[in-house]
Amino acid sequence: MPLNQLILGIMEENSVAAVIISIAFMLFVGFAMTRITKRLRLPNVTAYILTGILLGPYVLNLIPHSVIEGTNFLSDIALAFIAFSTGEFFTLSTLKRNGAKVVVITILEAIFASVAVFIVTYWVLGVSLVFSIVLSALASATAPASTLMTIRQTGAHGDFVDTLLQVVALDDVVGLIEYSIAISLALAVTTGSAQLSVASILQPIAVNLGVLLLGGLFGVFLKLLMPQHQSKDNRLIISISLLFAFCGVCALLGISPLLGCMSMGTVYINITHDEKLFKQLNYFTPPILLLFFVRSGLSFQLDALANPSLALGSTPLIVIGVLYFFTRILGKYAGAFFGCLVTKKPAAHRNYLGLALIPQAGVAIGLAALGARTLGGETGVALETVILASSVLYELVGPACAKLSLYLSKSYSNQLEDLVPASELDEQGHQKSAVELLIERIQVIQKDLPRRNAVSEEEQAFLEAAEDQIAAIRNMRANFIRNRRVS
Repeated sequence: MPLNQLILGIMEENSVAAVIISIAFMLFVGFAMTRITKRLRLPNVTAYILTGILLGPYVLNLIPHSVIEGTNFLSDIALAFIAFSTGEFFTLSTLKRNGAKVVVITILEAIFASVAVFIVTYWVLGVSLVFSIVLSALASATAPASTLMTIRQTGAHGDFVDTLLQVVALDDVVGLIEYSIAISLALAVTTGSAQLSVASILQPIAVNLGVLLLGGLFGVFLKLLMPQHQSKDNRLIISISLLFAFCGVCALLGISPLLGCMSMGTVYINITHDEKLFKQLNYFTPPILLLFFVRSGLSFQLDALANPSLALGSTPLIVIGVLYFFTRILGKYAGAFFGCLVTKKPAAHRNYLGLALIPQAGVAIGLAALGARTLGGETGVALETVILASSVLYELVGPACAKLSLYLSKSYSNQLEDLVPASELDEQGHQKSAVELLIERIQVIQKDLPRRNAVSEEEQAFLEAAEDQIAAIRNMRANFIRNRRVS
């Protein structure tokens, strides 16, 4: 008997053991895979998706089907954390600083990508209206992690980088709004007539406004439950419980929790300015996100890409996937170019900004999982398959394209003189020697180097919560001993 069948047979006899061992496999192999992708300078998301494919039914087949089916909730939970964390970047001061130009560029590049994908899938390929609507909405989302990683690796800076970071921060918000409207329209088409009415357009807008309002109320409630004297460990517990509760309420109502969670985070940060809570959550969530992406890879149906029986109409999924991959890139580039042209950005922004917006993973994969569950049937399977397959390709070529855009826009250089500028004249106005300039640049680099024992802000916030918990336990123990002595 093959080893994988033996392991599956043992786990199927004990459902508890199956879940625990499967989670252990997913976590450990996912971590091990990042050691490989790190050497290739690829993002962790790529490693997690490949781990799911490796452990899934098409390669090693080590995860029982019951575990895969029983972890559907991971998409809701993971995206709730992602959306809530997005709210941190929408303080009033940040919105004022970003200005209208970035908003215009973001909306245009997102809409251009969506319109281009819709035209190709619905009008050219003749795919169903429901599938085309949802897939075109997913085309607007990007993966900021890959772009941020590339910027940090190259040390790029300047106005081009600032504009890119602002667009990436707003991009997924536009994607969330597009998806929320698109899935509501798709359901209206599925359950009603094929022709869209005014009511079918206004209804999803009203639903999204209601979700935003409900999320804002949860943000206020979160603030009320966490006064200043509350210990940091209890703050973490309260925030996670409210996020879970909000997801549960949205699941009962049959609506997406994404916009509400984003609204929850936005309201909370603006009324409290409590950035440490977001850092604590960011330090807490990596295992959850790992399990979510690995689970996405587990549900990836490789045979669906080339299987004619799973085609949408007369179009094989592999054709849809390939055209979606290239059409989205063209749409993003054209939208960014036109947006920079309208807002009168420099030529470097117009020509190269679109190259840095190619990566697509986190939010798009989560939305595809939600869309697959909502639409169901072959349409849902096709939607998730196309997004997962293209996301792997985007994460492979995206970082390289982002690095190319930074280089062509002259946002970074490999020359020491450009990386660490120094004054060529001394205080007396005399020309410095080459050795003096080199020493000065080395001193600047040494000052910028991180401390050997430095920890991230997220880790520091998490450690502070642990220290508060230890202090509370010690106080309880001291009070208990004191009371015993008195009695």
